[in-house]
Amino acid sequence: MVVSKSGDLTALFLSLDRDADGLISAAELLGCMRATLGEDVPAEEAEELVASVDADGDGLLSESEFLELAQQAAWGGDAGEEDDEHRIRALREAFGMYEMEGQGCITPASLRRMLGRLGAERGSGECRAMICRFDLDGDGVLSFDEFKIMMS
Repeated sequence: MVVSKSGDLTALFLSLDRDADGLISAAELLGCMRATLGEDVPAEEAEELVASVDADGDGLLSESEFLELAQQAAWGGDAGEEDDEHRIRALREAFGMYEMEGQGCITPASLRRMLGRLGAERGSGECRAMICRFDLDGDGVLSFDEFKIMMS
């Protein structure tokens, strides 16, 4: 898997691991999905996601299994290495347009500025809400990894 900052996904994994056992249960994943999608997700869907990458069959996601799931979410399944490189380049270009502040993340202010340039004026509160929907680690901004998930 190619990630811009492996630390971003590791931090996300740790934030989802509510009981700090080094594994993410379907229930912990379900909580994340509900917070991210802003709607109730059937427990069966979370269990299916866990099962889809649960290599050891224990019903829990290790960090490596979680990274595999994140890759599938970002790219819609397995993709060739050349396709991955092309997609990452395109996503980095798009991310750079929104990022604009040299901070390596999309802030509500940078999102608002870019949307304004595109003719889609939004208020600060709306931009914060847009970011909050995909801000998986709760830091108030979108990292590149969160942006990839949002764009999938």
